[in-house]
Amino acid sequence: MPLPPAPTRRGSQLAAGDFSAKTNAKSRASAAAARDEQDDDLFDLDPAPAAVAPAPAPRRAQAAAAPKAGSRSKKGAAAPAPVAANAKAPAAAKPAQAARGPAVAESSPVPASKPAKAAKLRSDKAKLFVLDTNVLLHDPSSLFRFEEHDIYLPMIVLEELDGHKKGMTEVARNGRQASRTLDALVASQEAHLAQGIRLDATGQKGASGCLFFQTEPLTYQLPESLPQGKADNQILGVVEALRQRHPDRPVVLVSKDINMRVKARALGLEAEDYQNDKTLEDGDLLYTGMLQLPLDFWAKVGKKVESWQSGASTCYRISGAITQQLHINQFVYYEAPGENSLFARVIEIRDKTAVLETLKDYGHQKNNVWGVTTRNREQNFAMNLLMDPDVDFVTLAGTAGTGKTLMALAAGLNQVLDERRYTEIIMTRATVSVGEDIGFLPGTEEEKMGPWMGALDDNLEFLAKGDGGNPGEWGRSATNDLIRSRIKIKSMNFMRGRTFLNKYVIIDEAQNLTPKQMKTLITRAGPGTKIICMGNLAQIDTPYLTEGSSGLTYVVDRFKGWPHSGHITLARGERSRLADFASDVL
Repeated sequence: MPLPPAPTRRGSQLAAGDFSAKTNAKSRASAAAARDEQDDDLFDLDPAPAAVAPAPAPRRAQAAAAPKAGSRSKKGAAAPAPVAANAKAPAAAKPAQAARGPAVAESSPVPASKPAKAAKLRSDKAKLFVLDTNVLLHDPSSLFRFEEHDIYLPMIVLEELDGHKKGMTEVARNGRQASRTLDALVASQEAHLAQGIRLDATGQKGASGCLFFQTEPLTYQLPESLPQGKADNQILGVVEALRQRHPDRPVVLVSKDINMRVKARALGLEAEDYQNDKTLEDGDLLYTGMLQLPLDFWAKVGKKVESWQSGASTCYRISGAITQQLHINQFVYYEAPGENSLFARVIEIRDKTAVLETLKDYGHQKNNVWGVTTRNREQNFAMNLLMDPDVDFVTLAGTAGTGKTLMALAAGLNQVLDERRYTEIIMTRATVSVGEDIGFLPGTEEEKMGPWMGALDDNLEFLAKGDGGNPGEWGRSATNDLIRSRIKIKSMNFMRGRTFLNKYVIIDEAQNLTPKQMKTLITRAGPGTKIICMGNLAQIDTPYLTEGSSGLTYVVDRFKGWPHSGHITLARGERSRLADFASDVL
């Protein structure tokens, strides 16, 4: 009798009754074997663990698995039966599974060499990650961040996720998004939950593993000192049970809770932090925006260098291995005893050559910006970025007293009041308290933001009166009313949906923002708008944020090399000798 039509992947999940009743059992088994082998070649599915899918497979799935269960290896031994119909046989199966294999061994003419090899490759690489609730609440898309590995969700995680979905907080929004993601995954496939759900079913091609839910009570033994009813301890128990059921497969707990990871390691369980949201592992590796040229720089490139005049600047075209380390708008400097110094910015990178352009010296009094002159090399680099109309996004990082806010305000006032390049200055910051919150504040939006803007008031006082306190000059004779009429203080809570046209936007204390909040603020920029982000990564006050996961670190890394952005890390404090000494020793 002829075989049914050519199967598809969906066909392997249909019930046995969907096929013709006249097809005998032998032909059904042969067709299922062909379909299974085709699915294996196309998708290379991971075997479903026995702990995840203890329930018996449907009749159709058992019929499809039967030929593989009886396949013989080169030594003639029968391969154990897999749990899922569309999965390869594991390299090592449970005794109960091996006992079911020989029962249908006689009906399989298909050799098991190819499936056994593929299953071995998968079992060597794929891990089983058990996610804690806080991972989903921290990043709803974390389900798709584990590449080829599988994910297991205990039932208590779904229960806790349901308890956090109410409200308007960021955690509640993430909880609802995680629930919607799980619902879309379940609805996209007709497979039984115990067999696993492919994570790429909704179009997330970066995730090739499977998602498993806890579908049965698991037996585990934890120390009596741990309360059995606590959710964290139940998750630890699930990890312990899965480790016992899968001794040959790494079972890893992923949690944002430090104490949870410590308890897991104390019990001998493998635990990791969720690393996908971390831009850098070490804050010292953050892009500084500048590079010191080696002492033998001119000796190596001197014969091939080209130079020409561009306005008041000199340009140099260099080549060699040094160009591989450069980025657009990165600053380079050359300082050697007895030789002329070079301070330049990379304005072009093409093939194996780079073009350097010398900088304007804002440290000279004739080039002062609203009465402010730069006092060190890094400040001069930063002022060149702040005053360049072609640079739309500037990030400044540095310790307290390095002049970030003063330079940003001076450059903003110069370009708003003198050059009329922007219409006004908009300033905002993250309202995160260092100590306990003082409660609600009365007044309008700007009045409520007033206590948070002490840095603005201090710098405006300096800019309005001048360093010497001489108000006779025109630049210093502008009253505070005129200056404040061009400065608007806004709260980040009401930024959603706004568009800034020809504005000079300053985001202070940006180290306390998450990457998502930073994206919300930067995407408010309209035509002709310039955004300045400033912060000190050593002064993060937001809970659960670190130097590696801060929004400031995130944007510095993502905007690195974009022709219309620049970054400088300020290293030297200029506030006072007391502040500099305190920054070093405290």
